[in-house]
Amino acid sequence: MGKKSIAKNYLYNLTYQILTLILPLITASYLARVLGAEGNGIYIYTYTIVNYFVLFGSLGISIYGQREIAYAQDNKSKMKKTFIELVSFRFITIGIATIIYYFAFMRQGQYSQYYRILLFELIAAAFDISWFFQGIEDFKKTVLRNIVVRLASVSLIFILVKEQSDLDKYLAIYALANLIGNISLWLYLPKYFKGIKIKNIDIIKQIPAITLLFVPQIANKVYNMLDTTMLGKMIADKSEAGYYEQSQKIIRVLLTLVTSLGTVMVPRMANMFANGETKKINEYMKKSFNFTYLLSFPIMFGLISISKNFVPWFFGPGYTKVIILMDIITPIILFMGIANIMGTQYLLPTKRQKEYTISVLVGVIVNFILNYIMISLWKSIGACIATVISQLAVDIMQFYYIRKEINIKNMIKLSYKYLFSGIIMFICCMLVQFVLSGFICMVVQICVGVIVYFGMLIYFKDEFVFLLIKKIREKVMLVLNR
Repeated sequence: MGKKSIAKNYLYNLTYQILTLILPLITASYLARVLGAEGNGIYIYTYTIVNYFVLFGSLGISIYGQREIAYAQDNKSKMKKTFIELVSFRFITIGIATIIYYFAFMRQGQYSQYYRILLFELIAAAFDISWFFQGIEDFKKTVLRNIVVRLASVSLIFILVKEQSDLDKYLAIYALANLIGNISLWLYLPKYFKGIKIKNIDIIKQIPAITLLFVPQIANKVYNMLDTTMLGKMIADKSEAGYYEQSQKIIRVLLTLVTSLGTVMVPRMANMFANGETKKINEYMKKSFNFTYLLSFPIMFGLISISKNFVPWFFGPGYTKVIILMDIITPIILFMGIANIMGTQYLLPTKRQKEYTISVLVGVIVNFILNYIMISLWKSIGACIATVISQLAVDIMQFYYIRKEINIKNMIKLSYKYLFSGIIMFICCMLVQFVLSGFICMVVQICVGVIVYFGMLIYFKDEFVFLLIKKIREKVMLVLNR
């Protein structure tokens, strides 16, 4: 099975990741007005609860499956055997999680009607085989299915969700879209497994390795969902969870630009590790740090500079608090981008899940303690502060674990020109506010920011930017010469 282009796979995965986030973001402005802060708060709270069951039902199969499929790219018989064993195991564990979910939440309770609808989210998780296509470095198919399914779901939201009482319709559309999208990927499987016979299916033997990777996955997921869960439990006003979720929606979309490379790099790193190509791994790590810095700093500074105009324009009245939440949480883009390189792209593919698990568990513990203190004091603002500090703690731990294999000092030095260019960009964008205001100000700020930032990097003769310019120029010339 030939190696796919990392650049193409990045673009495919970027499209895939952005699509799953950007379309809900498109509807966010509409839903913020229709459902209100309380309706959105109920949605994110109930959705977070069902995601805990998805997490426990899925175990560590997504991470483990992607890695094992990547190892077996050149052995189709082994690849099919691994796929069948993992899918079978996932159906069993999701089934167990569904039974527990039914008795715990679906039968009665304040939001039981919403939990019944979100059952489809659990069923969708059972049919999720996106990890298989990621493992064989084929991201195109996941993109195509998402384009069709997500666009259809957005259309239905605008057609059917008209008032706050339509929250159940929104949940149904969201969950069923995931189910249909996941089932559609199964249609591509015959192409990869046709004519391949296997025997000796052994689900049990996969359990130890899956469990080992389940620990870091659950720690990571709990870490990501802890803020919303604790806000929902500790603060009676569900609007606080709504404000927090709205700020997170923007951050997640922008963070996708930075971390999508990680998903693409995992199978490639795993394959290089299996072949003992240490030098290549270090080269790819350097490129990943360059790429993360290139995008993280302008996104961080740019978001802070436009938040005052962006939030009222996008979310409408009643969401002023989201401005300060976005400003506080923006450093997470850089910190999570770095953790994505050290953890997802290096520690996991090189079978160092123990160190990865410890680093994430440290983040969970720090986040829980800080949330308990800060949410009581400052509500959603406290949750944002706790998130940033806990993610920094994760980064510090991971830096410590890879310090002997990767020259951390050199990797940090790569950030200087991007940081300086980002600060100059931020100053220029803030100066625009003295002249303009509102939507026009935001548009001008974005244009000024892009010109100033990349202009500064060209002045510094940044190799990464010049490489991108060269690639774009080659593509343009290729098109013109046709």
